[in-house]
Amino acid sequence: MEAPPAASPQAQGAAAPSSSKSASKPAESPADEPVAPQRPASYKPAVPRLTARTATGQLVNKCVPKRLWNSVRTLTTKDRKHLSTLIPGKGTNAVYFGHQYGGQVCNFLDLAEQMAARGYRVILPEFRGHVASEAAGASSPLDMRAAFDELKTLHARHVFLAGESCGGTTAVVEGVRSGIPIVGLLLLSSPARCDGDAVSAVRTIEQPSLFMVTHEDMQGRHEKQLREVYDASPATQKHFVVVDGEAHGTLMLYGDDAADARRTKVVDFMTHTYAAALRK
Repeated sequence: MEAPPAASPQAQGAAAPSSSKSASKPAESPADEPVAPQRPASYKPAVPRLTARTATGQLVNKCVPKRLWNSVRTLTTKDRKHLSTLIPGKGTNAVYFGHQYGGQVCNFLDLAEQMAARGYRVILPEFRGHVASEAAGASSPLDMRAAFDELKTLHARHVFLAGESCGGTTAVVEGVRSGIPIVGLLLLSSPARCDGDAVSAVRTIEQPSLFMVTHEDMQGRHEKQLREVYDASPATQKHFVVVDGEAHGTLMLYGDDAADARRTKVVDFMTHTYAAALRK
């Protein structure tokens, strides 16, 4: 059900202006320390020519600016695969971003930086078989599971789930499985089933949720499947946004003024939803 691979807007050099400022930063806690340094794992990246090595020896996608290289960490899955992962920000209030299969970590980089700047701990794993993570033939929910396990290690008390395409489907499934309290959900162009059943998993998420897809994505199949997830959601505050065209995932958020407005809507939804959850 996955759309053809597409380079991220950042990797293509497209402008990614910041969204409007919104909710205030969450209060800090004793667990607000940055991610500790880590000895690098030794593995073969999926795309060596697009992979760099940080000063501490971590492998990272070259699309990631050097100012973020100190946030790079290597996660190890239950089946011993290695994932190049960005963990910017700090604190126990987390945001998980899952890129589409065939995409890369920078698909969500702009949104991730904005959420980290607002005081949240952000985690962006690059899945196996993608650029700076370990070369592998098939995707696996174990990648997402490793990211949520890392959030537990970092004492995450809440998590906002965000993902595009199959990376969104698995965000729902593995986010629910993790047991970390969910404060909100964002799905972009996600199929109902892909390495897990989002329709079943979403039935346990009552928190505010935003679903976005284009009319012509995969000849309308992604709209139909995402609506199936939307219909199964018990959230009282949920929104289904359909956009003209066939752009997939985060590509809906870049390219023209309308796309910029959608990106602002997404960031505002995430920040307002999180702020409201923390006030309860």
